[in-house]
Amino acid sequence: MGSKKKVSMQNIADHLHISKNAVSLALQDKKGVSDEMRYRILQTAKELGYGQYADKTASSGNVLVLVPERIMSYQDNDHFRFYHDMIWGLERSVRKRGLNAVIAPIDQEMEASLQLPRHCAELSYEGIILFGIVVKNYARLVWELDAPLVMLDSYHRELPCPVVASANTEGACEAVKTLIQSGHRSIGFIGPANLTTSHEERWLGYWSALQEHRLQLDMKCVLTYSGGFHDTEREIDEFLNRLEEWPSAFFCGNDRIAFLLAKQLRRRQLKVPEDISIIGFDDLQYEEESGLGMTTMRVEKERMSEAAAELLLSLKGNRNREMLRLYIPPTLVVRSSVFQR
Repeated sequence: MGSKKKVSMQNIADHLHISKNAVSLALQDKKGVSDEMRYRILQTAKELGYGQYADKTASSGNVLVLVPERIMSYQDNDHFRFYHDMIWGLERSVRKRGLNAVIAPIDQEMEASLQLPRHCAELSYEGIILFGIVVKNYARLVWELDAPLVMLDSYHRELPCPVVASANTEGACEAVKTLIQSGHRSIGFIGPANLTTSHEERWLGYWSALQEHRLQLDMKCVLTYSGGFHDTEREIDEFLNRLEEWPSAFFCGNDRIAFLLAKQLRRRQLKVPEDISIIGFDDLQYEEESGLGMTTMRVEKERMSEAAAELLLSLKGNRNREMLRLYIPPTLVVRSSVFQR
């Protein structure tokens, strides 16, 4: 009986209909291929059993990364870059530790019917990273698998589970203090605190900064409730229509909200930052037609990915049930959307 034919980089290239050079660049983690293509090449290497990837697969050294499908789609232009960086950052962080990151999408139907990805039943794995916003019942379903689990970026307080997140409260407080130090005393807030822990924490940071500087909280200039993620622009429009007096600045729960606010202000013939200053959160790289440079708090995505991988692999025994919280400080990025009064 002949020996099994050795898999080559050319086999991977032929399988994906790409060049051998692209395969080489991806496997050596060099520039020259997109993150998406790099992931496809790595997955194919594992499936075909190429070199070190064959050995890793044989040892069942897998980490499941469960991701809501909506944030992986190119149709979601608002947040795609942010989540794209996080997903591939996780893949690199897990691979660097000698394991395979298996990306398992969760579509809306699966989330609504509480259906786990098939990977949870068909693969052996070292642990799970649940990334992004999912409904509480679905997060509980994953938690009840009783496998090592880390929630990344978003979480539910009712579930005692290890979490890696941005230091939202401290970051928001720093953002609002930046507005205060720029001379602003009337500062509004827009962010759906009812939908996610991250926005709730940023709302708390906003409030804390006002309290520290003994500034009055005017709830007429605050929008903390949203019916969902798809009607944000309409909700901002209706909120602005109700305003009787304009604050001199707004802190927004993320950059998507900040840019939608800037768009609505332009429709009302108001200039940013001359009339109203804005600070966002996340450091999303929007291609804004107005050329506005948004001052923001940059979420340190690479550090969060590294921390999630490290924390997951450190979990032993029943630590999966511990209320571990690891917060990564964001970084203030000053651009042109804040006016010095």
